[in-house]
Amino acid sequence: PAENEALMEWQPLEAAVETATGQPFRVRDSRSMGGGCINRAILVSDVSRSFFVKLNAASLLPMFEAEAAGLDELRSADAIRVPDAVCTGASDGNAWLVMEYIPMRGPADARLAGEQLALMHRKQADAFGWRLDNTIGSTPQPNDWMEEWGAFLREQRLGFQLELAARNGYGGRLQSEGEKLLASLDQLIDHAPVPSLLHGDLWGGNIGYDDGGNPVIFDPAVYYGDREADLAMTELFGGFGRAFYDAYTDAGPLDRGYAVSKTLYNLYHILNHLNLFGGGYAGQAQGMIDRLLAEIG
Repeated sequence: PAENEALMEWQPLEAAVETATGQPFRVRDSRSMGGGCINRAILVSDVSRSFFVKLNAASLLPMFEAEAAGLDELRSADAIRVPDAVCTGASDGNAWLVMEYIPMRGPADARLAGEQLALMHRKQADAFGWRLDNTIGSTPQPNDWMEEWGAFLREQRLGFQLELAARNGYGGRLQSEGEKLLASLDQLIDHAPVPSLLHGDLWGGNIGYDDGGNPVIFDPAVYYGDREADLAMTELFGGFGRAFYDAYTDAGPLDRGYAVSKTLYNLYHILNHLNLFGGGYAGQAQGMIDRLLAEIG
């Protein structure tokens, strides 16, 4: 676990911020911020400038380095606002990621978010994957480049999570039916997606709106994949509102089989939640596998 911010020795972080920004920086105030269950989040300020800092164990520095690179990748699309990754480092047993602080107080413009996500998805690569492995939550996420989307989904997404579930003690029918699903995966993919730049973990907690009402996305698990995988994730925990989906589909209609693809792609996230949190996610994952196998017949 990360150290309490009151015990944090700020000098290495201050020096890194100064090097990255070319301006002096001394922490005069720090306070905990609400955030996810993986990292501690702290707002640090020297009165004139503020930065958002994530803290975790020093051994997890590669996780923050990959996240910083992912933020840069999303920013390179020049489509939707993404916090600037200022610097990463480790000291006093802590790894840290320093980011631009963006107050999220603006009115939600869901239609603009849909338009800008569709624009981001137009940034493409020549294959599926990414140049770095990263994490989804705190789970490793392999991203080796592959030419076939079905093979990538089978080996580096669903198969990886099923193997992890087996190691975590979730065997039996989840594994046997999961193997059937992996063997028949190509029958559930009704289109040939292009490798689009994905946020990778785009649920409602990872989008906000700045003071000008512009959407801001953060906490990514970046890779290049089927754009519908990002859209499916937006629907997993409540959805982004009708205006968002209308704007997105106006920019590029979804394939006819999206209802099935949505379940397939969100199975990855439910398996990940099973591996992270256990509990009722086993039954939810099994139910999704059963529905997908029924589609195959």
